[in-house]
Amino acid sequence: MIMDNGIYVFCGIQTNEEHDFGTIDFEGETREIYTISYKDASMVVTEVPMKIYHPSKGNLMMHQQVINRVMEKMDTVVPISFGNVFQTKEDVAVLLENLYPQLEKLFPQLKGKMELGLKVIGKKDWLENEIHKNPEVTKQKETVKNKSEAAGYFDRIQLGEMAQKFFQQLQHDVEQNIHENLKPIAEATEVNDPIGEKMLLNASYLVDKEKEAQFDEKINELHDQWQDKVEFKYTGPWPAYNFINIKLKVEETS
Repeated sequence: MIMDNGIYVFCGIQTNEEHDFGTIDFEGETREIYTISYKDASMVVTEVPMKIYHPSKGNLMMHQQVINRVMEKMDTVVPISFGNVFQTKEDVAVLLENLYPQLEKLFPQLKGKMELGLKVIGKKDWLENEIHKNPEVTKQKETVKNKSEAAGYFDRIQLGEMAQKFFQQLQHDVEQNIHENLKPIAEATEVNDPIGEKMLLNASYLVDKEKEAQFDEKINELHDQWQDKVEFKYTGPWPAYNFINIKLKVEETS
């Protein structure tokens, strides 16, 4: 069965000109990457079989590879999440027209800016040492240890709550001493929920490209201060995923 072709959308850009971004290997086929425009807004797209695309590692990497390529050439990039396929070029043009009031506001906010990410993860030995310094937790651990399993049930719940409260205090300390020192260099910041039990900070920063070196320098300075206690996972540059909220819906084109 031959499937009809659809239009896959990677990202939006601000431009008054048509652009060609070369080709990409899309699920084993070489596809041309081009733009569909409305006023000074364009969508970077490619033609693909009309179907649902699964967010496999290869597909996600391909999607990001195209956006990275666009970011190297363009000053203002609005990332679109993986998997948006429209039936025709006309649908994408109508979608662009519908989204234009949002894009018009976003373009100046994103011009010349990128997203940088920082995850701060507590080192196991340091976390254990810190919690052992807490006399209440130490006392409660002894209480639990000296009771039978049934008798110690509520004591264990209380110990878990104490440990959680202690960990939240550590997260607060890291936010105050690391995140707050990075905020003045960024145009905007977003603190996301931590992933995993040892993560103390999961933050994103919208940074002007001209301030990237200054931001890197501050990251290095903070890392030197904290390296015995935590690990830094510093990533980017990315398009501003955490700072926009554009939902693409096929229905919007009808």
